[in-house]
Amino acid sequence: MANHTVAAFDLELKELQRTIAAMGGIAETMQSDAIDALAKQDVRLAQKIIAADPELDRLQRDVEEKAILTIARRQPMAVDLRDVIATIRIANDLERVGDLVKNIAKRILAMDGQFPPPTLLASIGRMSLMALNQFKSVIDAYTQRDPQAALAVWQRDGDIDNLYTSLFRELLTYMMEDPRNISFCTHLLFAAKNVERIGDHATNIAETVYYLVTGESLAVDRPRGDENELSAQAGE
Repeated sequence: MANHTVAAFDLELKELQRTIAAMGGIAETMQSDAIDALAKQDVRLAQKIIAADPELDRLQRDVEEKAILTIARRQPMAVDLRDVIATIRIANDLERVGDLVKNIAKRILAMDGQFPPPTLLASIGRMSLMALNQFKSVIDAYTQRDPQAALAVWQRDGDIDNLYTSLFRELLTYMMEDPRNISFCTHLLFAAKNVERIGDHATNIAETVYYLVTGESLAVDRPRGDENELSAQAGE
């Protein structure tokens, strides 16, 4: 490959990587805002989160189009090809994270002034913070090309699942104690499921980063938490 072609390819890769970093920053801010909006039932902040999502969608399409053009023009091989494919996969996960956070914001709006007990908000806040930390760690792993950091994120996937299962049971208890709790508990249940799925997307990115750097797939089953049948059905 001629020197000028190699240089052009490097520029294209760096541009894709910068776009992934920008998407990661937007998604991280949305998640952080969602934690605050849930804790304070802040409608304006929830609306801000919803308004931020279209930019993630636009950037995801931009990454996909540029990556496909890069493959067509440069025909990269080995680690270079993995790098381009990784940007497509990670951009898709980031776009889905944005959708999930937007859904949490919509649940805040749907609660329409109902203020759940502080204990419930604290529980979902802990779970959300854990998912956000997982997300930050995996974006850092991508930026630094650190397979061990990616592996650590992958290995912690079950922690969020366990918190979700615990919160699910807590919410059921509130609903059974007083039918008036059913409405806001249902919204919180769906919000919690969205948080759990954000953790899954962080784990997807971890798998992509590990493959990108090492060329090897994490072929064994993910560490999973104690997910009972009812909690799985709640996310359908």
